[in-house]
Amino acid sequence: MPPARLTAHVSGSVQGVGFRWWTRARALELGLAGSATNLTDGRVEVVAEGPEPALRALVALLRGPGAPGSVVHLAERYGAARGVPDGFVER
Repeated sequence: MPPARLTAHVSGSVQGVGFRWWTRARALELGLAGSATNLTDGRVEVVAEGPEPALRALVALLRGPGAPGSVVHLAERYGAARGVPDGFVER
C-alpha cells in the first residue's frame, strides 16, 4: 500500500495547551512524518504522511479524550503522499 497524506484542520482550544507537541509524539509513535502548525485563526493544521491506517489512527487520537485542550471540530482530507522530510516538526 503506497503512503498517503492527511491534512487536518483542528479547531477549538488547541493553541497554547501542548497540542502540537502531543500530536508530534503520537505521530512519531505511529511512524508518520509531517508537521503540526499553529494557524493565525486559532486552528492547528496537521499534515502527515505514511500508511493510511496509521493516519486514521492519528485522527482518532486527535479526536479522543487524551488530546490536550479541547477539540471542537476536525476537518480531514486524505490524498496521495507528496513527500515530506523525515520526522515530525512543530511550527
